Amino acid sequence: MTRQDPLQPAQPLRLHVPEPTGRPGHPTDFSYLHLSKAGEVPRPPTDVAPVATGDLAYTLIRVLDDEGAAVGPWNPQAPPDVLRRGLLTMLKTRIFDARMLTAQRQKKMSFYIQSLGEEAIGSAHAMALNIDDMCFPTYRQQSILMARDVPLVEMICQLMSNRRDPLKGRQLPVLYSVKRAGFFTISGNLATQFIQAVGWAMASAIKGDTKIASAWIGDGATAEADFHTALTFAHVYRAPVILNVVNNQWAISTFQAIAGGEATTFAARGVGCGIASLRVDGNDFLAVLAASRWAAQRARSNLGPTLIEWVTYRGGPHSTSDDPSKYRPADDWARFPLGDPVTRLKQHLIRIGEWSEEQHETARRELEAAVAAAQKEAEQHGSLASGYMPSAAEMFEDVYKDMPPHLRRQRQELGV
Repeated sequence: MTRQDPLQPAQPLRLHVPEPTGRPGHPTDFSYLHLSKAGEVPRPPTDVAPVATGDLAYTLIRVLDDEGAAVGPWNPQAPPDVLRRGLLTMLKTRIFDARMLTAQRQKKMSFYIQSLGEEAIGSAHAMALNIDDMCFPTYRQQSILMARDVPLVEMICQLMSNRRDPLKGRQLPVLYSVKRAGFFTISGNLATQFIQAVGWAMASAIKGDTKIASAWIGDGATAEADFHTALTFAHVYRAPVILNVVNNQWAISTFQAIAGGEATTFAARGVGCGIASLRVDGNDFLAVLAASRWAAQRARSNLGPTLIEWVTYRGGPHSTSDDPSKYRPADDWARFPLGDPVTRLKQHLIRIGEWSEEQHETARRELEAAVAAAQKEAEQHGSLASGYMPSAAEMFEDVYKDMPPHLRRQRQELGV
């Protein structure tokens, strides 16, 4: 009888390559989400030890049930005027996105990224923060700007890189920067905003200030080294920062499991780093508001950072350069178990007698008219379709505080 060498493997080794549960022509099996019932997840005190949030990193905080009722300990008890404002912010964001997508197809701008299906996350989160708290967003948080009432004309001028573009054409469309609204310059390099937010929060604490930071990242970008570096510094120094992971299931064309979301959750990474962590229904405005307030209170109370995984779904293409029908079922968003955030909050407000279908239709028409008027005004300052080209002199401006001699010579050579 031949004995097997214990140092030799019994069978050839192999790697595991995660695959999505749905592909074009094959409906997605969403059972991998591991959803909790609305109202069943407990709400710990804000001073809870990070290690004690382990269960919250695997369950799902939900407030709105299937009938639109607000249930459970995470119900923020927000007054109706706050909820109506949230609904209008989400609706404005969706209408703005749809119109800007059309404008891009009309070649009035080079590029656009929608936030379809994710409007509740930025809207409710911004409403839970102070206006002087600094958000470090990625490119799908335009609802933060909507919640903070940044003028639509200003945003559209940035998209069109025209004469009134506050960034003077130096950023891709949708990479906004609005300091007065606590909206830090968006970086096209993935994950850099996470370490920037932690550093900003640490600086706020060093100065003895009261402002906190909030950072945003997608599920795919959590595979970047900057994400892990940010978690280490946030934990070690107890930085007053909220670390938001928007798990919208797809990073461009790769499923969230490729970034590590298959056998665990993204929220669990925070617990493993000693950070209080929550996993939240990102399509439930009330749950987003409650979790955001909880995390903000921890940060302001010197209790350290919170990592929140927002479970949602990217309803549209990654960008105007993407065709999602090539890698996922066309009806995925309509079948997503957590539903449409706008519809869910509208249903709740109607249920409690604070909204109606007629009010909703009136608001929709008014917001569409406001966005159309803002676009018309912005286009008067130029667009890609109108052939607007900035002066060559502008590339020498805003680079140095005092222009060095070699740049002055180059500008003179151009005759501008």
